[in-house]
Amino acid sequence: MSPPARSLVHRVAEALREGPVHTLELAREVLGLRGHEGAASAAIFTLLGDDRRFRVDSAGRWSLQGGGAHLGLPLGSLSFAVVDVETTGGPSHAGHRIIEIAVVEITDGVVAGDFRTLINPGRAIPWGVTSLTGITPSMVAAAPTFEHVAPKVFELLEDRVFVAHNVGFDWRFVADELIRSGCEPPEVRRLCTVRMARRLVPALRRRNLDELTRHFGVPIHERHRAYGDALATARVLLRLLDEAALRGIHDLDALHGFLRRPPARRPTRQPELFDTAATDPKGAP
Repeated sequence: MSPPARSLVHRVAEALREGPVHTLELAREVLGLRGHEGAASAAIFTLLGDDRRFRVDSAGRWSLQGGGAHLGLPLGSLSFAVVDVETTGGPSHAGHRIIEIAVVEITDGVVAGDFRTLINPGRAIPWGVTSLTGITPSMVAAAPTFEHVAPKVFELLEDRVFVAHNVGFDWRFVADELIRSGCEPPEVRRLCTVRMARRLVPALRRRNLDELTRHFGVPIHERHRAYGDALATARVLLRLLDEAALRGIHDLDALHGFLRRPPARRPTRQPELFDTAATDPKGAP
């Protein structure tokens, strides 16, 4: 397999490792722009201006913050484990357990494999959970306990980015189940598609999985079942990574940095300037 193409950001970083480089030289050598100097400069500022790993001085020379040691791996070179779990309904710390798990692997920008299984939780499944998921006590009676699948789950997560829709929920359950099984959770980076949607698709008023799949035209088969939701989340992830690329975000550290920064504040409307907004309770943004 050929190595993934380097992103423009990584090519800039390589050019700067030898020392500061002027904006126009970066534009010529990295972006291949040899036309209007103003347009070439604007392209470099668009690529690097919001990336805190780069700085520019008053003379227009760019350099790396901290020598670039913190420049992350390109997103295209990473493998992702997109996970969804169905549970007995309460929090993990209160003893609630997983009743179904699915892991969808994404490699080189495509779905490359999957794993799914029902889990015998060793405790009752509330009626409300059965009503939502369709998973009944009889369905899990002959299923493996998590302890039996823990080695496989660990293998699927190791050396991959752990992704879920509301990642804190799924990670907490999976990590606790691994620990109960005598297996330390792998040290992995994590991504939350809810958080990604909040920053990358800010126009959406809701970021639940139903809304995101409608927005991106992604079908969901077997909603509220682990595999159906994990596969839909994986496809949403790919669309969100496309949105990140359009913003010049091409590596994991840059993406995490973007997600940590607060979004730009929307301008405050002045009701006295908008008669309809002043009288309509739904007129406010």
